[in-house]
Amino acid sequence: MLSHLTRKVICLCMLLMFPVYAIAVELTGQLTQGSMIVGKTQPGTQVFLDDKPLKVSPEGNFVFGFGRDAELLHQLKWQEPNQTIQQQNIVLTQREYDVQRIEGLPPKMVTPDPAVTARIREDNRKVGAARKIDDDRNDFAMPFIWAAKGRISGVYGSQRVLNGQPKRPHFGVDVAGAIGTPVVAPADGIVTLWEPDMYYSGGTMLIDHGHGISSSFLHLSKSHVKQGQKVKQGELVAEIGNTGRVTGPHLDWRINWFKERLDPALLLPAQAE
Repeated sequence: MLSHLTRKVICLCMLLMFPVYAIAVELTGQLTQGSMIVGKTQPGTQVFLDDKPLKVSPEGNFVFGFGRDAELLHQLKWQEPNQTIQQQNIVLTQREYDVQRIEGLPPKMVTPDPAVTARIREDNRKVGAARKIDDDRNDFAMPFIWAAKGRISGVYGSQRVLNGQPKRPHFGVDVAGAIGTPVVAPADGIVTLWEPDMYYSGGTMLIDHGHGISSSFLHLSKSHVKQGQKVKQGELVAEIGNTGRVTGPHLDWRINWFKERLDPALLLPAQAE
């Protein structure tokens, strides 16, 4: 993980990529797969990523993100009121991910029981509906903090191949901790989902930070907030648990930009040992 100082240097370098239009568009984030990029521009400016319009707040804030296996070349366009369209290429760095291959497992450990398929589908529907929310909140623009303190036991992008069958990559950062370890809001937001017992993720909470950015907290043992409640950064929202399909208590924290799954670790300073 990058130190706070390194993150600042990267942000500065990104601004230097826009020498002509730096006043019109400023970007903060890392130009790599899995990253969340926060933008700032003049109020009233229209912004497009790969020709798709982005929501721009009245203050000029906007955000977008790139998934685990995103293409490396993208194009950002913007147009201030009564001005011509400007554009700049965005070139991402490609990441390498940890892939583990495990053979000889019983079939039931590779493929879920058909009897629970309907339950899994309903869980996915609820989570998907929460992640579609396109709220006008600007909470994504504040610096994020760690949602929990503890040993990092799992990283974004890693993947297992079980009996030759590739499973879905891991799309979050795992923080190991005892049951009951506090989980706090990493940024301001509103709780859009709380389900105490989903099949895979157990106690599951989503907090919306605006413009399609949301945090997901998985395997929770307890919630301290209710669905629909507004929360402030650092506020206690839940506790670490070992619910759902887990081998030990931990928090699986994920960040999405709508359907794009982003890496929370790219937003944060390294935790103190």
